[in-house]
Amino acid sequence: MINLKVKVDTKSIDRNLTDLVRRQIPFAKAQAINAVAERVRAGEQANFKETFRAPSPFTVNSVAVRKATKSNPVATVYVKPIAAKYLLPYETGGVHTLNSRALLNPKNVRLNRYGQLPRGMVAKLKGMPDVFVGAVRTKDGQTINGIWQRPFLRGKDAQLGAGMTVRKRNKLLRGAHPDMPKNANTSGHLKLLVRFGNALPVNKQLKWGRLAKQIVSQHFNAELSKALAKAIATAK
Repeated sequence: MINLKVKVDTKSIDRNLTDLVRRQIPFAKAQAINAVAERVRAGEQANFKETFRAPSPFTVNSVAVRKATKSNPVATVYVKPIAAKYLLPYETGGVHTLNSRALLNPKNVRLNRYGQLPRGMVAKLKGMPDVFVGAVRTKDGQTINGIWQRPFLRGKDAQLGAGMTVRKRNKLLRGAHPDMPKNANTSGHLKLLVRFGNALPVNKQLKWGRLAKQIVSQHFNAELSKALAKAIATAK
């Protein structure tokens, strides 16, 4: 879990306060710490959006706060475990954390709005009758492991409409083959849908801890003053 604990020592302030106000201090401490913790959460979420290209809501909303109380003036800002697992390399360095045995590099697959493979897409592809998983040796001698789609048509039909736009060519092919699946591969050759690879080094840094410390340093005194002023105003 990626987390940051915020704890403050206000004993010097306590000594200069009246008994009436002092009774309000534990609550004021907790209020100030929680206000700063919320600022840290918002700052880290904004940092995700600046660091990553269109991060998913799951990633952005993975930042959470465990609040301070009067008896325990400690707030913890943390990333929930699932997201922390793949975000940790962006803080400590290293390679991407894989959720499978290989890095999935989409090639000819529709991605979601966040530029990621939709959940369950790999299983869906593997279940298609014209798709297989394996290694293919290309003309230039490379061996590429991945998910491949076989061509729907071969021979003369594969050349039908050569030189036309893909849309017009597919329209002609569907006329000749009404049973052709909507997402059929009509290129006449194997199509690489997803390439498998090894985990790559991360090339970005979140600097989670440094940002959190900056926010605490910048805002804590103001939040504590605000909380103390409220405590004094409401003291009875």
